[in-house]
Amino acid sequence: MSNITPDDIKHEFLKSKMGIAGILILGILIAVSIIAIITIPIETFQEWNNPGKWILNPKVATPIWVNIFMAEKIPEHQILENPNIRVISENEISLVSHQFGLNFDYDDYPNDFIYVFSAEYSDSPLLEMSVIRPDGVKLDLISTSLPYSDTKTVYEERIFSTDRSIKKNLSLQSEKFGFLFERLSAEDIIFSKNQTNEPLKGNYIFLINLYGVNTENQISESKLIIGGKAFGIMGTDELRRDLAVGLLWGTPLALFIGLVVSIASVVMGLIYGVYAGYKGKKTDEIMMRFNDVIYALPALPFLIILSVTISNSIFLMVGFLMVFGWVGIAKVARSMSLQIKTRGYVDAANMMGQKDSKIILKHILPQLLPYAFASIAISVPAAITTEAGLSFLGLGDPSFPTWGQILHDANTFGAAARGLWWWIIPPGIMIAITGLAFVFIGNALDVIINPKLRR
Repeated sequence: MSNITPDDIKHEFLKSKMGIAGILILGILIAVSIIAIITIPIETFQEWNNPGKWILNPKVATPIWVNIFMAEKIPEHQILENPNIRVISENEISLVSHQFGLNFDYDDYPNDFIYVFSAEYSDSPLLEMSVIRPDGVKLDLISTSLPYSDTKTVYEERIFSTDRSIKKNLSLQSEKFGFLFERLSAEDIIFSKNQTNEPLKGNYIFLINLYGVNTENQISESKLIIGGKAFGIMGTDELRRDLAVGLLWGTPLALFIGLVVSIASVVMGLIYGVYAGYKGKKTDEIMMRFNDVIYALPALPFLIILSVTISNSIFLMVGFLMVFGWVGIAKVARSMSLQIKTRGYVDAANMMGQKDSKIILKHILPQLLPYAFASIAISVPAAITTEAGLSFLGLGDPSFPTWGQILHDANTFGAAARGLWWWIIPPGIMIAITGLAFVFIGNALDVIINPKLRR
């Protein structure tokens, strides 16, 4: 190993197809991490577990590209933000009307709909919401007075299709369809053909009217969200979170956990093992017995106990993984140090009176660098999978959207039993690909530094 120079490692590594494949995959993962950090606002990352942040997204929606491969088109999530606005004043009555046009051309019903608005008014204006279907039938959805205010005030509200008053109003208009629909949801009633279980395709017009008496009112913010069953590149989960955001943010988090744990563990193990091997005698005996004690501890159960009793912070978890990750490296480094310290240049350095720390840092540790690089690459997947395993068991840091945490949430909400494959497969694939990249790199380096494998 002492005859291998950095140029030799580089030359031999570039000959390895496995090593080049690992570098390419790692480069892609680093690019994804940079894109995630630059393009996704840090507030989104911090509000991963804030339900209000994701309320306008659909629940458990499939990826939008699924429609390419399906004969029946799944409704896509739509946010309508540019209504046609009319303002009418006649005598003492004022009217602010917002109209949303929707071209519905899907073979299934939407999940729900939400109307989000912000109104500026005084007194207690009347808000009415209705929809005109493609067959010309007009359905009144809601009619309610906004909270009274004797001064100008700004009022914000979200009207959900699950509102009982909407279902009640629709039930009172069942004669327009010629059949009863007690068991149907509001969105199924609005978008269904008469006396059939098929959706009615065509152009829908949603009307929102705000009536006032002797006052001028206005609707400053107005959005109509049609909750589709397909959304985004990677779909959504039960809490309406965009899984693409979680997968993107999981990439830099996985690389951070894997690299920090592996680099710190290898550095600690190398220094500890080299020092023990070089000093020998009682120092070596005491240090290696301590190493054996740490090595004998069952790492995963111990990590579970520490996570439950102390904290499940991701930074504390990284620290725990470092504590258990260096012991194996130290054993190998000690055996290498015992061989290297018998060489002539180490004896010459001792005879010249060089300090032990200088001999270790200048003459022994540099010989172990090829092994250190291979160990770092091979240790990364273990750190990532350990964090994913702890998170899957519910012992990870819930404030960070790691791939293991996404899988834990999928397991909690029964994603596998419900067939929500987009919630399970992508994070699993990302864990496998990341681990595979470092395994390729580590194996390529191992072949270079291991004389038996080189032959």
